[in-house]
Amino acid sequence: MSLLALERVAVEAGGRAILDVEHLQVQPGVLLAVVGPTGAGKSTLLRVAHLLERPVRGTVRWHGEVVAWPAPLATRRCIAMAFQDPLLFAGTVADNVAFGLEVRGTRRAAAGARVAELLELLGIAHLAGRRAATLSGGEAQRAALARALASGPELLLLDEPLASLDAPVRERLRGELVAIVRGQRLTCIWVTHDQEEAFAVADRVAVMDAGRIAQCGTPEEVFFRPATPFVAGFVGTGNVLPGRIAASDGGLVTVDLVGLRLQAVSELPVGDRVLACIRPEEVTLGRDGGPDHLSARNRMNGRVTAVVTRGATTRVEVACGVRLQALVTRRSAAELGLEAGVAVWLSVKATAVHLLADAEGNGRAGVEA
Repeated sequence: MSLLALERVAVEAGGRAILDVEHLQVQPGVLLAVVGPTGAGKSTLLRVAHLLERPVRGTVRWHGEVVAWPAPLATRRCIAMAFQDPLLFAGTVADNVAFGLEVRGTRRAAAGARVAELLELLGIAHLAGRRAATLSGGEAQRAALARALASGPELLLLDEPLASLDAPVRERLRGELVAIVRGQRLTCIWVTHDQEEAFAVADRVAVMDAGRIAQCGTPEEVFFRPATPFVAGFVGTGNVLPGRIAASDGGLVTVDLVGLRLQAVSELPVGDRVLACIRPEEVTLGRDGGPDHLSARNRMNGRVTAVVTRGATTRVEVACGVRLQALVTRRSAAELGLEAGVAVWLSVKATAVHLLADAEGNGRAGVEA
């Protein structure tokens, strides 16, 4: 049974739909990352999950039971939330962490022990007596997380909890936070704008588009097998090429991309219009020996039209009947002497070509996290 379920849930503002979730289930112990562009409905989804926002229609279930509105206090107390900007009052760190326990009538000795345990767990035991206003960003976020965890919630909601932190602090705290969520077997919905963060932390990833869940699946499914053109673009698929299936043979199809033919693994029928999705890192590129010696089914020659280096990687655009992007290391690009006008060969495995039916509305069926 799911811990939380949303069924045909819609939220509107000013007569405009800002959330329209057909079906979402969050299973116990799962860490679900929610990503999407600004305005996609991520924060509204969290407010509904927190039982603070009443949908204009639809049903929210908790442990399989329909939630009445206003939501019962006992149920809401099973849910905790931490925000991008830590919401701490003017007391000490220990006072802030203990606040929720005091509201629930926890005995002083038990509350003190729980506070000490969480401060130690989050590495801020030495800050127990410090005033909240004197904390750094990372220290304040740890205190806010400790307060959210203090009451032992069944569901932890995180709204961009690390977004305002510097990169080194963010990466360190991310690892510690994931370890805590796993160690305490918490169910967690983690909203983030950082795709790398989402794919690093999550059991499941939900991609939101205009208030709807465009796809929900494992990080590998979403990253390598996007369900819609929007998801493909959002997760950086890079190569999304329109074409038509020209032939089929035992699960292996030939796709005519108007200028290039590729083979892919698919059960789609001959004649279907498709979008061929190929991640740039799945394109092998070289200069010597030609592609014919390679085992990949798709082998072609082309010419470099653009080279863009960012950090340790270099994105290379090649004209080979169509425009294909390849991603190589900066060192490899230098060793190969890649620059505009250079002749190269490329290869792509048939299993690396993911085909989407070229139609609107894919990926909006019921999803389970």
